[in-house]
Amino acid sequence: MSDLKLFRLSSGGASDGGVSELQGTTLPLERSLQTLFERNLDGLLGIRFLASEHRTTTGRIDTLGMDENFCPVIIEYKRASNENVINQGLFYLDWLMDHRRDFEWLVLERHGKEEAAQVEWSAPRLICIAGDFTRYDEHAVKQISRNIELIRYRKFGDDLLLLDLVTTTTGAEPLRTDQVARDAGTSTAGTKYKTIVEYLADADPTLTDLFDSTRAFLRALGDDVQERTLKNYFAFTRLKNFACIEIKPTARKILVYLKVDPAATELRPGFTRDVSNIGHYGTGDLEVTLSNMEDFEDAKQLFELSYQAS
Repeated sequence: MSDLKLFRLSSGGASDGGVSELQGTTLPLERSLQTLFERNLDGLLGIRFLASEHRTTTGRIDTLGMDENFCPVIIEYKRASNENVINQGLFYLDWLMDHRRDFEWLVLERHGKEEAAQVEWSAPRLICIAGDFTRYDEHAVKQISRNIELIRYRKFGDDLLLLDLVTTTTGAEPLRTDQVARDAGTSTAGTKYKTIVEYLADADPTLTDLFDSTRAFLRALGDDVQERTLKNYFAFTRLKNFACIEIKPTARKILVYLKVDPAATELRPGFTRDVSNIGHYGTGDLEVTLSNMEDFEDAKQLFELSYQAS
């Protein structure tokens, strides 16, 4: 963590030179770290807790959860600098994909039938948490075509916790709009409802261009931005979602859901709407409607606010 430092300013502020560096520490016991995260998974990572030390046929998964997009999440904690926690987590991830019904049954027991039916298997995640990672860990992750995140932490005193997203990889490259028509033809053959890929394939060139501009802007907000193609929407995430996109080809518009407080925003009919009490796909209480490039330009500041808050 040599690249990140935390300082406390004196009552006079930085102008009088009164600053003191806070020394970060790691937790002495791996179990203490695990307990801290499991008690605060939603606040820290936007993940709902499901099980601790979940027993499999070959070992135990440290923490099992489900993220904001209903994707399964395995969390493993690195106990020692020489422990290959990434390979261990990948082993459990493969095990989980072969035991989907067990996971869905766990969700059913914890959260009910409705949420169990929404489990999204297209983008399961592995999160590895440690006081530090080696450059070999970071290099290894970049060679693996899976959804993996390495998160480094430091504690400062008794009341401050710093999380640093060291690196992240996704299981596939983001879908190109010149490929969606082909992919849409096989994505849900024989099913009743269209997927987001099929809705994008149905969009006219103007709407496709608007989506491409929005996607490019969101991805360019930071190197830590990840794009996930889910069943009903596109999700753009850091540690948590900050933007979710739906495509409405018939209405010729794009809906973007942001984690921006609607009460702190001047709402404009037809452009922004408070959906905190209205059901919708994805996450976020502010709905932004994009019908043309002028709407896109007006929405950029809101995109940035949501990114910074996530």
